[in-house]
Amino acid sequence: MSSSSFCLTEELRCSMCLDVFSDPVTTPCGHNFCRICLKQCWDNSQIYSCPYCKKTFSKRPDLNINTTLREITLIFMEKFSLRSSKVLCDICDERKLKALKSCLTCQTSYCKTHLEPHQRALDLKKHKLLDPVENIKDYICEKHERPLELFCRDDQTCVCVFCTDGDHKNHNTVPLEEESKEKKTQLMKTQTDIQQMIQKRIKKIQDIKISAERRKRSREQEKAESDELFSNMIRSIERCQTELQETMEEEEKQDEELINNLEQEINELKRRDRELEKITDSEDHLQLIQLDMEKGRDISGLGLEVKLCFALLVEVLDVSMSLHALFSDKDGAKYNRKLASHRWPVTDMIWQLSSPASESRPMAVLRKLWFVYILDGTLDPDTANPKLILSEDRKQVKHGDIPHELPDNPKRFDSCVCVLGKDGFSSGRVYFEVQVKDKTEWTLGVVRESVNRKGNIKLTPQDGFWTLALRNENEYFACTDPAVYLSVKVKPKTVGVCVDYNEGLVCFYDVESRSHICSIFGQTFTEKLFPYFGPGLNYEGKNSAPLIISPVLIKTKGFTFKI
Repeated sequence: MSSSSFCLTEELRCSMCLDVFSDPVTTPCGHNFCRICLKQCWDNSQIYSCPYCKKTFSKRPDLNINTTLREITLIFMEKFSLRSSKVLCDICDERKLKALKSCLTCQTSYCKTHLEPHQRALDLKKHKLLDPVENIKDYICEKHERPLELFCRDDQTCVCVFCTDGDHKNHNTVPLEEESKEKKTQLMKTQTDIQQMIQKRIKKIQDIKISAERRKRSREQEKAESDELFSNMIRSIERCQTELQETMEEEEKQDEELINNLEQEINELKRRDRELEKITDSEDHLQLIQLDMEKGRDISGLGLEVKLCFALLVEVLDVSMSLHALFSDKDGAKYNRKLASHRWPVTDMIWQLSSPASESRPMAVLRKLWFVYILDGTLDPDTANPKLILSEDRKQVKHGDIPHELPDNPKRFDSCVCVLGKDGFSSGRVYFEVQVKDKTEWTLGVVRESVNRKGNIKLTPQDGFWTLALRNENEYFACTDPAVYLSVKVKPKTVGVCVDYNEGLVCFYDVESRSHICSIFGQTFTEKLFPYFGPGLNYEGKNSAPLIISPVLIKTKGFTFKI
C-alpha cells in the first residue's frame, strides 16, 4: 500500500476504535465516528460531548449515517483489499468466482462450489487449506515441492517436513501456525503501542487547542483591561490638569499675601529706622540710656529664612507623589490593586526623570508636604562593619582599611561595608539627606530590619534592600536584580532620600540641582525600615571622603506657610 493510501486509511479510521469506519455518523461539531462507538460512549455518560474536541451539547443530538462517507469507505476498502480477496477460483471455466480457500497440497484455489470435495472426501480433508493467496507457489518448498508447514527459528525461514531431515536437521522448528500466532501476538502488542501513541498525540492536540483558546481569551481580557486602564488614566490626567490650574491660582494668591506681608514689614522697619535716627542724633544722654530698645533689639528676627532644602523638598514631593496621585482616586483603584498584587519587572519598577523635577512634574501636590517627617538622625555603631570609622557625633562614616576589635553583635554587618541609621520608621513619609561630595563610590537607601547581616549580601528589593549606588566615579545604578543603570547628567554632591512607607515608594534626588534621579515603586513594606549608608572602600585614599548626614532644617520667622 502506498504512503498516500496509508494516509487516506488513517482519515477513514474511527478515532475511538481505530478501525475503518462502520456506519459513520457526524457530530454537530463536524467530527466522524462509528455509530456503534458513539452510541456506546453516550449510553455510558450523562454528558453528551464530542470524544475528539470535548465540545458539550445541551441535549443528545439525533445522528444519521453519513452515506457519502460510508460509500467512500466501502470503495476504498474494496480497492485496497480491506474487505475481501481478489483471488479467483482456478477450476471455474467461464465466469470465475472468487476463491474461498487455497489448497497447498493441490496448489490450487477453489470457490465455494469447487471446494466441496475437500470438505467431503476423507483423503482431501487431509490437505492443507488456507485463506486465498495469489502466489500459492510461494507457500511450496522449491527443493522438495512440499507445503511449507514449519518455521526454522535458527535460520528464520519457512521449511517443509523433508527439510528437517536435511539442511535443517536438529534445528529448532515449530509449526507455521504456532510461529504465526506468536508473531501476531507481537504485532498486536506493537499495534497497541501505536494506538496508544496515537491517542496520546490526539490528546496533545486537544490540550494545545484548549491552551490556545485559553490564551486567546486571556489576551482579549488583558486588552479590555488595558483599554479601561488607559481611559482611566486619560480622565485622571484631565482632573490633574484641573487641579494644577487651581493650585497655580492658590500659589499666586499666597505669593500676593507674602508680598503684602513683606511690604508691611518693610514699612515697619523704615518707621523704626526713622525713630532710631532721631534718637542717635539727640544730645540728651539720659534719654539715650533710659530708652526702651525693645523695638530695635530684634531687628534680626524679622523677615524670612528658609533653607534651600525646603524648596527642594517641595519639588521632591511634587514628583514622587504625582505618579501615585494619578491613580489615587476611585477611578484608579483597580490599577492600585493591580500594582499592589503584581510582581513588576525590574525595568518597570525603576522610574527615572532626566530633567529637573520642576520641569517634568505633571501636577502640584504641595499639600502633601505637611505629612513628611524630616529624619535628622545619627548612625548606629552596633550595626557598623568593623572597618568603618564613625565620627564622634555619629553623623559621618568612612572606610578605614584596618578592622577594629568590636564585640560580636547580631546586628553588626561583618562582610558588607555599611552601617544603618539609629532611627527607624514603619509608617508615613520620611526624608533625609546625605553629603556624597568628593566620593568615587557609595551606596544609599533604606533596608528592612530583618535583613541578613552576615556573610555575602545581595542588595536587592527581594532581599530587603532599596538602594542607589555609585561605582567607578560616574556609574550610577539602582540596586535591583538585575541592576538598572541610570543616566545622571550632573554628579550630585548631596543626595536626598524620600520614602513613602504606605505607598511602597523610594525616591532619590540631587539636592543641589533639584533634580530627580530615580524611584523604586510598587513595593510592599511590612516591617520597620532603617536608613542604609555604604561609604565604599578607601582605595588607597581615592575614596577617603566620608558620607555625612546633612541636617534638613526648615526655619520660618514672621510667616505661616499653608501647605
